[in-house]
Amino acid sequence: MRIGLYPGTFDPVTLGHLDIIKRGAALVDRLVIGVAINRDKGPLFSLEERVEMIEAECAELSRKTGTEIVVHPFENLLIDCAKDVGAQIIVRGLRAVADFEYEYQMVGMNRSLDDSVETVFLMAEARHQAIASKLVKEIARLDGDISKFVPPLVRERVLSRMGKA
Repeated sequence: MRIGLYPGTFDPVTLGHLDIIKRGAALVDRLVIGVAINRDKGPLFSLEERVEMIEAECAELSRKTGTEIVVHPFENLLIDCAKDVGAQIIVRGLRAVADFEYEYQMVGMNRSLDDSVETVFLMAEARHQAIASKLVKEIARLDGDISKFVPPLVRERVLSRMGKA
């Protein structure tokens, strides 16, 4: 069984994330969405809320693709999380050159820790390349329209959390 791990904080999950999940699911039999617990980022949503949103958004995709998609919170090293879930590949989305520079360093470190796990990069579709969770939150905070960047359920949750629903 080919198992992939797509890690991130997903605060909130965006259409860009879902694009990478859909395309990553086509490469493996099981795709684990690793939701990182990153207290340094000061997330808008709790871990439980982020997991719930991703599960809701991925349920139909899992049925359509036939790929098992599971959500797995983690707080340890990414490479250790990959071992924990039995992943042979780590799926990472790229938007721009700046993403590549960071990811290049991460691949080197991960390969030093365990060279049996490969990293696969997927370019976000052009219409999703500018989407970043951080920017989505900022746009919402400043009363901008985020409907082009997140699914409807997520949009409602973001606006509700910010007292703008």
